[in-house]
Amino acid sequence: MYAIVEIAGQQFKVAKDQKVFVNRLAVEEGKKVAFDNVLLIGDGDKVTVGAPAIDGAQVGAKVVKHLKGDKVIVFKKKRRKGYRVKNGHRQSLSEIIIENIVASGAKKAAPAKKAAPAKKEAAPKAEAKKETKAAPKAAAPKAAPAKKAAPKKAGKDDLKKIEGIGPKIAETLTAAGIATFADLAKAKPADIAEIIAGVRGNHVPDTWPQQAQMAADGKWDELKEWQDKLDGGKA
Repeated sequence: MYAIVEIAGQQFKVAKDQKVFVNRLAVEEGKKVAFDNVLLIGDGDKVTVGAPAIDGAQVGAKVVKHLKGDKVIVFKKKRRKGYRVKNGHRQSLSEIIIENIVASGAKKAAPAKKAAPAKKEAAPKAEAKKETKAAPKAAAPKAAPAKKAAPKKAGKDDLKKIEGIGPKIAETLTAAGIATFADLAKAKPADIAEIIAGVRGNHVPDTWPQQAQMAADGKWDELKEWQDKLDGGKA
């Protein structure tokens, strides 16, 4: 006899005395646990399919131990942005052994009933109307004088749209007063190289002013075609 049962959000095909590794269960080691969401039971040529679960069916198991799975490396990279992140993950698992499969007759635990919300007492409408009529009319407050709008601060451009500029370089240039495409277009490559000298990596800003000028002029299609031919800002 075998069964397909849902355990901790996953479906497993199990049989008696089979060891299964599932997502961590909130059950102590050595304790027994039962799973009621049985989707299918096969016994020889007889197959019973639930809709979606089989009423009265149950799979009993025992928690052998809790452990962690193999390490999985998660590596993320964004091309031409200088972005690289490496993380490791080990999934928390529980090892269980299937002790029995019950096709029918198992009793499911009744779900706890939710407490009915308390009814709010209706306030007497008649008294509220009387109080409203008796209350004297308050003088309408004078409108406060309109405040003068604060002068808008100069905006910043996304310098990372320039081929060869990543988040760290964009932050360094902004701190040095080069915050827009127009500012970058006016700068000389030699001056830019001095500003970003402390940023790790091999950066060549020879084409950055020309790229920034095209971006400032709104020539995005031409800029994209040129950037496809560049390698990290190098012609």
